[in-house]
Amino acid sequence: MIIKELNGHTPKFGKDCFLAENAVIVGDVVMGDQCSIWYNAVIRGDVHYIRMGNKVNIQDGAVVHCTYQKSPTTIGNNVSVGHNAIVHGCTIQDNVLVGMGAIVMDDCVVESNSIVAAGAVVTQGTRVEAGTIYAGVPARKVKDISRELISGEIERIANNYIKYAGWYK
Repeated sequence: MIIKELNGHTPKFGKDCFLAENAVIVGDVVMGDQCSIWYNAVIRGDVHYIRMGNKVNIQDGAVVHCTYQKSPTTIGNNVSVGHNAIVHGCTIQDNVLVGMGAIVMDDCVVESNSIVAAGAVVTQGTRVEAGTIYAGVPARKVKDISRELISGEIERIANNYIKYAGWYK
């Protein structure tokens, strides 16, 4: 893996994290406990800061970045960022699933207990309401999330990634 200090900032990791051998983590990045950064994922805190809570998984090929001097990236607790997704200069609150290949652009806020569907493009400045699913290009609200979907998908995936990471340690 590449863990690189840049401009006086060295990435910081919580307890019990898994970092794949070819993950790239650069600069002003701080993550909580039980996080996992998977194969070919890039977390680049070079132009602004990136903060991640506990139980965050950044899946294979995903990119987390920011906008220079303007838009940092903040990711809450219990968040799954799917394969090949892009999370850029935005805020992702707690208990969120960002689906495979989705893009969340600058200055967006994805509120808690939400899903950004696979392939969705959440355009700059969009606010994804708590407890909803946003899908499409550009992403729009398609429905409210049931309690069963929150526990059956959002929580299940985050917990499964802790289990999967354990297999690699």
